[in-house]
Amino acid sequence: MIRSLPNSPVYKYTYRFYAICFFIFLVMPLIAISVLAFNNSDFVALPWRGFTLDWFFANTDQRTGFFADDGLIQSIFISIKTAFYVATLSTIVGTIAALLFEEEKFRFKGLLYFLALTPLVIPGVILGISILISSTMAGGYLQDHFGWDIEFLSPSFWLVVLGQFSFAATYVMRLVGARLKKFDRTLEEAALSLKATRLQSIIYVTIPFLRPAIIGAFVVAFLISFSNFNTTIFLIGSDPTLPVDLYSRIKFSSTPVLNAVSFLIVVFITVAALISLFLNRNKK
Repeated sequence: MIRSLPNSPVYKYTYRFYAICFFIFLVMPLIAISVLAFNNSDFVALPWRGFTLDWFFANTDQRTGFFADDGLIQSIFISIKTAFYVATLSTIVGTIAALLFEEEKFRFKGLLYFLALTPLVIPGVILGISILISSTMAGGYLQDHFGWDIEFLSPSFWLVVLGQFSFAATYVMRLVGARLKKFDRTLEEAALSLKATRLQSIIYVTIPFLRPAIIGAFVVAFLISFSNFNTTIFLIGSDPTLPVDLYSRIKFSSTPVLNAVSFLIVVFITVAALISLFLNRNKK
């Protein structure tokens, strides 16, 4: 809706009604999960049977809360560890790729850029299967011909990091590249005219300009890795991440402790978003 143009009352009310319904559609599942996390019922469903904190703190034969479930706690730490490594590697490689693709004289630039974008269009299931088959075949070949037993070529923590990095770096490249298109190249030229090297101009001129995008890309890569399931499930070893652990639990039995985990994740993401918004407003 263009506010500067005249619109009929019917159009205005219809637009507002649609916007309200859209946001209700997005928020209602999160509200339902948050409410059921405090429901005093052994099942993940209504009716409401009273308020309880058992699904967070209980440690009895009948109920085991989130903070008493060592398996869930461990899977969260594994997810955080995985996401940190993936976000760090993706931020470094994605930022370098964005800088390279902005260079005018870059051989096979179009083809390489197209290949860099392919992880975004390939389904996560296909990506996970292809990485698993490729790494298994490479590991078997090295084991048979050279006697090398390379751990990360078999389903393990590092193979998960490698698999998630393969598509998370593309998101970083896109986010940093969008910011880089607004960069004034004359600033780099001025630095070069003052006897700065190409590397120095990037470190002291370009990177400070890209810092907000780099930080935002790191956060995006972290969240993508933390919540990834389609690719991770094919590459995971003996230590599952949180999405894989939740899937394995809900496949056989479902208790409100899963709602408690979801509620804590929603709170964490909401608080992080509010802090980010507060800091950005202070900068402005």
